Amino acid sequence: MYIYLLSAHSIIRWFVVIGVIYTLFRAYSGLFSERSYGKNDDIARKYTVISAHIQFVLGILLYFFGPLTKYFMSNFSTAVKVKEIRFYGMEHSVVMLLAIILLTIGSAISKKKTEDSAKFKTLAIWFTIALILILLMTPWPFSMFSERPLFRLFY
Repeated sequence: MYIYLLSAHSIIRWFVVIGVIYTLFRAYSGLFSERSYGKNDDIARKYTVISAHIQFVLGILLYFFGPLTKYFMSNFSTAVKVKEIRFYGMEHSVVMLLAIILLTIGSAISKKKTEDSAKFKTLAIWFTIALILILLMTPWPFSMFSERPLFRLFY
């Protein structure tokens, strides 16, 4: 079950990253071109947040059923000194939770705004900060965990 959760988590991250980038593209282009906030903007916002919440649920399941985090929780004093275990047991988890909170808050605030420019601006600010956090805390192949693939298959 663990490998399936890990593979799904790896795949869904692309929906989140692409969704945030696409929503930001729409937000900045709408803000600078002064166009109306439309149905496609709302769909991009909504589905990006939904994919982030799905990713969060998968991450929580991995956190409580994964071998690295089990080791981290049961051997905290030694595990916190090991860079990779600390990254997954604490840093990745906390910062990604913060990123999803930012996406959720930004989405909710923008939904309540009445002016189109205010909706775009709200999305641009909150989603940009979230994207920076996501990109910093994702274990990319070029990051300190080079054995992590861009796409993890179900095996």
